[in-house]
Amino acid sequence: MRLICVGAHPDDCEIEFGGTAVKLAARGDAVKFLSMTNGEAGHHLYPGPKLAAIRKAEAEEAARRLGIAAAEVLDNPDGQLIPSIEARFDVIRQIRAWEADVVITHRPWDYHPDHRYTGQLVQDSAYLVTVPHVCPETPALRHNPVFLHLEDAFRSPVPFRADIAVDIGDVWERKLDGLDAHRSQVYEWLPWIASAGREKVPEDPAARRKWLDAAWTREPSACTRAVLAERYGCGHAERVRHAEAFEISEYGRQLSGEELEEMFPR
Repeated sequence: MRLICVGAHPDDCEIEFGGTAVKLAARGDAVKFLSMTNGEAGHHLYPGPKLAAIRKAEAEEAARRLGIAAAEVLDNPDGQLIPSIEARFDVIRQIRAWEADVVITHRPWDYHPDHRYTGQLVQDSAYLVTVPHVCPETPALRHNPVFLHLEDAFRSPVPFRADIAVDIGDVWERKLDGLDAHRSQVYEWLPWIASAGREKVPEDPAARRKWLDAAWTREPSACTRAVLAERYGCGHAERVRHAEAFEISEYGRQLSGEELEEMFPR
């Protein structure tokens, strides 16, 4: 199976899909992370071009640690993404070039405009990836991929609905390895923007790893835990500490429950 996860920024795929990506790659699936922007605005100290270079290197290192096939960062400016025809064509070409069976991205409503417009761009591409005379220089796909949304906590206009969930407890340390590669984000920018204060992030490597574990451990949402119970059984689901969940988009190929179960690893 060939999957492409389209995030707005160089760390978005790792945050919401990193554990499942490890499992998919380990069983032989080809996984690519694509960032629609260069991430140049995501820091309180580094200027744009310097940060863009840092974040590209971080994305490549994260991909190496997670064992996925590829990571690519487009040069659209961070904080300035719009759902333009040019950007739509970029997405179409990326999905086609990867020959994707599955495309995963943000839902098109979010606190960050880059997240919203990334979701919109992927949705706008969902049918057009099969239309030969759109971007004819890149051969159209003969079969429409499955399009899925990453989990979020936003409730308007509709809350996230988990269609499939993956227990990632057995690969949690690998996911942390991927997050750790994004040092400019998890140890610097995100704590700073959250007003936690840079000084609260430990400098000692062992203490920093423990802090990272605590900072990114999230209780599975109610809808995710319900799907975990259906998939793994109630007893197992109650013990899950780390999970990732996905929602099937109304656009793209639709799956039966059995097909979805086979598609995602346990």
